[in-house]
Amino acid sequence: MTLPRRYVFGALFVLSGTAAAVFLRSVLSTVFFAITVAYVLWPARQLVVARGRSRRVASGLATTGAFLGVFLVFLPLAVVVYLRFDALVALVGLLPPELTIDLFGMAYTFTLAELTAVALGYLRAGATAAAAATPVLLVKVTLFVFLVYSLLYHGEEAQRAALAVVPQTYRSAARALNRRVSETLFAIYVLQAATALGTFLLALPVFFFLGYDAVVTLSTVAAVLQFVPILGPSFLLAGLAVYHLAIGQTVQAVLVFVVGGAVVAWLPDVLIRPRLAQRTADIPGSLYFVGFFGGVLTLGPVGIVAGPLVVGLFVETASLLSTELHGIRVDED
Repeated sequence: MTLPRRYVFGALFVLSGTAAAVFLRSVLSTVFFAITVAYVLWPARQLVVARGRSRRVASGLATTGAFLGVFLVFLPLAVVVYLRFDALVALVGLLPPELTIDLFGMAYTFTLAELTAVALGYLRAGATAAAAATPVLLVKVTLFVFLVYSLLYHGEEAQRAALAVVPQTYRSAARALNRRVSETLFAIYVLQAATALGTFLLALPVFFFLGYDAVVTLSTVAAVLQFVPILGPSFLLAGLAVYHLAIGQTVQAVLVFVVGGAVVAWLPDVLIRPRLAQRTADIPGSLYFVGFFGGVLTLGPVGIVAGPLVVGLFVETASLLSTELHGIRVDED
């Protein structure tokens, strides 16, 4: 029996896609992020098209908006560093010439010059690595922008091609999975922005009551660091605690690390993410929590999106299976 042509071409598509993923694995994360961003931007692109603009203009506007959005996320951190550079230098000047640490009955003394040399060594190594990675990063950013634009411009063709290889009786199930992917991705990106905003609002009173002058600056840095997987605002709080220990303010260091860690670093992930996940993507908060942290720990930055997305697909397939087992067939509309 001869297989229908569309199934043959569908199999070839899957095989070629697998081969491309193997040979282009160095940019696979860039492709993955581009696909997810295109999913999120698709409603905006459709809205512009509905208002009479061409597909090319709508895709260009949506891609430009996404690029500007990412740029504006990290702009406050750059502005803060630029405006507060003199204050950072002044804080370093307040450090004592020597720092003594007692561990298990042994005293270790470090001079400021030694600590400065170590810090400069790490900075030089980081700068060298960043300089070496800059050309690759520019290529990936360029690839990301072109992919997002292409996916938005050729979105209808891609949807028809993907749906064509799905048997007629399973197409509504495929549409349900596609809808789940779109809703989950939208919720993930909205959740990330909402968590950063919540971190900023929670950090304001914490840094104020702890006696800091640059309350808005520290809160802004904490909010931006929320986009960094796992570490997040903890990196800032640990740095502040180490600074206070270095100048002999042990109580302040403990307060910053414990109170700040609980309210600024821990509470947004526990309070904001699960609640909004359940409302925006219809994912139980506990499953989203597992997907987010499990994805980050397993895949790194890609896991921020991939983990909750897999959980969302799992929830949707469980719903489809439950519907099928209860005798309600999911057929073509």
